[in-house]
Amino acid sequence: MRETGAKLIVLDPLQAYLGDNVDMHRANEVRPVFKRLCAMADRTGCAIILIGHMNKAQGLKSSYRGLGSIDFRAAARSVLLVGRLKSDPAVRVVAHDKSSLAPEGKSIAFSLDAENGFQWIGYCDVSVDDVLSGVGSVQTKTAQMEDELRRMLAKPVPADDVLRRAAELGISERTVNIAKKNVGVDSYKVGNRWYWRKSDSRM
Repeated sequence: MRETGAKLIVLDPLQAYLGDNVDMHRANEVRPVFKRLCAMADRTGCAIILIGHMNKAQGLKSSYRGLGSIDFRAAARSVLLVGRLKSDPAVRVVAHDKSSLAPEGKSIAFSLDAENGFQWIGYCDVSVDDVLSGVGSVQTKTAQMEDELRRMLAKPVPADDVLRRAAELGISERTVNIAKKNVGVDSYKVGNRWYWRKSDSRM
């Protein structure tokens, strides 16, 4: 770390780095390892990401679904869960399960498939429990706005009306513009007013 000036260390999976003499299920053996990791982080200013896997037990709280001692979770300041949805195996969701130093962040979805590789989908309302059980569906603000544009633009509509509707839905102008591009929307001006309509090629 000193030689490279590393600012981030990723241990994946964590259990592979504990050593032969550490039983990952015993808190009294796991805790000293974490103390040494914390001390190293304090000395160097390096952030440490620990990646572990979930057990297959159903119906348990997230704190009891990790492999090994519960001390893995207790020692971490922030815990993220990543899981796929049964409704769409190509979609994964990252959900914030623990945050000791700041408010928990919103869940965010991404897709991973052979054709498109990795792509962020956007924020979603999938909970930690949804991730653990694989249920729930992803409706991002972008997808919501795309549906709204298809509904609204059956005929040309003033751009102000579209932006007003987006504000009512809590959708930012940046997201509106992304949805506009995805759906295929043209802008044109009549007098001093801008209008939106679906591109002829996508009608």
